Amino acid sequence: MYNIKNYYVPSGFPGLPLRTFARTISKMSTAIVRSEEFLLHNTGAHPETYRRYTAALSGLISDHGLWERLVKLEPRPVTNQDLLRCHSQSAISRIEQACSMARPLIAIDQDTIVCQQSDQIARLAAGGACAAVDEVVKGQSRSVFVACRPPGHHATAGTSMGFCLYNNVAVAARYAQSTYSQDIRRVLIVDFDVHHGNGTQEIFYDDATVFYFSMHQYPWYPGTGSAAEIGENDGEGYTLNIPVRAMTAAGDYLQLFDRGLNLVMKQFSPDLIIISAGFDAHQSDPLGQLLLNDQSYREITSILKDAAQTTAGGRVVSCLEGGYNLQTIPETVRAHVESLD
Repeated sequence: MYNIKNYYVPSGFPGLPLRTFARTISKMSTAIVRSEEFLLHNTGAHPETYRRYTAALSGLISDHGLWERLVKLEPRPVTNQDLLRCHSQSAISRIEQACSMARPLIAIDQDTIVCQQSDQIARLAAGGACAAVDEVVKGQSRSVFVACRPPGHHATAGTSMGFCLYNNVAVAARYAQSTYSQDIRRVLIVDFDVHHGNGTQEIFYDDATVFYFSMHQYPWYPGTGSAAEIGENDGEGYTLNIPVRAMTAAGDYLQLFDRGLNLVMKQFSPDLIIISAGFDAHQSDPLGQLLLNDQSYREITSILKDAAQTTAGGRVVSCLEGGYNLQTIPETVRAHVESLD
């Protein structure tokens, strides 16, 4: 997909005005998981750069009223036990080994670059998604946006790929089911990244307790996600892919999304909704060819928020995936989080 040939180490990371506020906000608030440590996953001259993270957060910080309302949460590293619910030991060991050899960077494949700190930061990203699950299941916040990197939805049980090391949303879904088995039995994962989340689909392909719903450009990287892919064995019928062609109009996309989600909700009553929030279906994104705009993301988020109210007690965890236009992602992320709030 992208042949990364030249890498560099940034000379420094810009500071983020991330303040911790007293937890005086009601349990119906919206929270954000964020950390300056996510800047330490150095990828060099690569689309998934630390600048993407600072840009995404800048849109939230610039909206003083919104930023003040958000409950600020710190991520925690995910445990090996949590990772092993979704990933093989060999996959985890390969990431650890690659990071130990990075001097300063190493390519796991042509798309996926790591530095010495990348395993640590990827564990923090997956752990941040788990911390978000704690927040909504305990009723401390209604919804949580997990501002993290690296992204995760391409990471399969055995392979890191497509900029992704560990599958953040998958780890969070299994964590929710394991830790809160009385409250969280069924999880809906909704993926609106421009690229199909092949890793998430694979991990839950034969599982009837996790429904995977994806809308994505097709054919496009990674080549999976046809409408014929619906799950198998016990999971047959619990995967719904709505592939759309390049240059699909935003209005048509939204109609298909709404129709698809209605089909899902008629069949499946989730206790929790987790979003793979990729913003690279935006009309300005360099890695996609779809035509969504900021208002599109507001509408998609509102549709999902309403769906969560029907069976999931309003519980929504949204994890940052793609989105690579540094000029437009601040406002797009702000639109999404504002709609969650």
